[in-house]
Amino acid sequence: MAEKTKGELLQEQLLMDPKNMGETLPPEEMKRAYDFCEPYKDFLTRAKTEREAVAWMVKKLEESGYTTYRRGKEYKAGEKFYFNNRDKSLAAVTVGSRPISQGVHIGASHIDSPRLDFKPRPLYEEAQLAYFKTHYYGGVKKYQWSAIPLSIHGVVLKKDGTSVTVTIGEDEGDPIFCVTDLLPHLAKDQMKLTMAEGIKGEQLNILIGCQMFGDTEETVSERVKLNVMKLLSEKYGIVESDFLSAELAAVPAFPARDLGLDRGMIGSYGHDDRVCAYCNLMAEIDAKDPAYTTVTVFADKEEVGSDGNTGLHSMWLADFIEDLAQAQGAQVRHVLERSKCLSTDVNAAFDPSFPDVTERRNVAYLNYGVVLTKYTGSGGKSSTNDASAETMHFFRKLMDDAGVVWQTGELGKVDQGGGGTVAKYVSFHNVDTVDLGVPVLSMHAPFEVVSKADVYMTYKAMEAFYQ
Repeated sequence: MAEKTKGELLQEQLLMDPKNMGETLPPEEMKRAYDFCEPYKDFLTRAKTEREAVAWMVKKLEESGYTTYRRGKEYKAGEKFYFNNRDKSLAAVTVGSRPISQGVHIGASHIDSPRLDFKPRPLYEEAQLAYFKTHYYGGVKKYQWSAIPLSIHGVVLKKDGTSVTVTIGEDEGDPIFCVTDLLPHLAKDQMKLTMAEGIKGEQLNILIGCQMFGDTEETVSERVKLNVMKLLSEKYGIVESDFLSAELAAVPAFPARDLGLDRGMIGSYGHDDRVCAYCNLMAEIDAKDPAYTTVTVFADKEEVGSDGNTGLHSMWLADFIEDLAQAQGAQVRHVLERSKCLSTDVNAAFDPSFPDVTERRNVAYLNYGVVLTKYTGSGGKSSTNDASAETMHFFRKLMDDAGVVWQTGELGKVDQGGGGTVAKYVSFHNVDTVDLGVPVLSMHAPFEVVSKADVYMTYKAMEAFYQ
């Protein structure tokens, strides 16, 4: 083999050369990535709402030795516990060997995804067909939610206070539902509209029934609606007024599947952001003797601004860490200023079919590793978390030392659009914070795509941070 030239040696020394993991990752490491993603696919299929994600995670945590948090208790190094916030957000902790006064390591992800929420009075009949009216949740392209199979998930609180869990459309024998769309033969006027206007919010009505109650002698009105309500009452014991105290949503009715002939990708609903949540959970469970106390956070409401008492714009996380600090006789503000956070959320992957919206030198690529995102926001970094050089250096060195394959990325060209994460709500509390996560194709669509190798590298990055 010929010796490298002076220019080649200098190029290796001075310049960056990102590579696809297909070129660089040893076969045994790639196999570990594929194996890691098998239970992740099951998680995606079973946990399609934040409530279902919390229930799945609590079960997993308890199987791994975690106990319910007891406020005021001083936990010892190595002890593991969790705090369940209203069944919609969650924090899991492994106590480190260092005192909490030296700071904690926070991994923050969110477990809500875009969907179709039911309105408070959803059930109606029109032209002898029964429908549920919805209000879309999060940033969606509305046309993507028509003419696809949907399932119904959620919880209903009956008048007597009894809680009923609803899941229809996931089991093989279940019926499914859909939002209808115009046939192309009659869509001349619709096709002239912009994509944003082609399907309007008030047209996202879910078709749920067509059979009438009773026989030809029956005289009640809205017999299709009545028949649907009768079926729901027989199965769940609810009446129409119980919708007033319910959280119900329609989500895609298909499981997570391997994508591609090489099975190197996963296609599914809900990668944003349950992919990072799953990686965080596994890294948290695998943290055996961390130096710093780990605080792994699974938040709600990120897709609508992180508001509400289960989102990270509220005080629930800061209050929880304050309780941990007080139990060890520390001031929470001193703990937070010495803490670090990886806000783990997805980023946009380069899509060769739509190359013009991204700047190729600063976009993430599928199969090139986990993405470290220095800043978010839109336009002139509006509403951003912009990590400091010191924070970027800390995580750069951490991942390099741990053999994590990583890249940088930003969400599109400067004036193209943009977006945010929970990072700014964590850094608000004086915590050094940066975004890290998986690159995704078709983000926010009912069917998103990730690379298995990128998922695995996100887990490795979190594992390195916690250990």
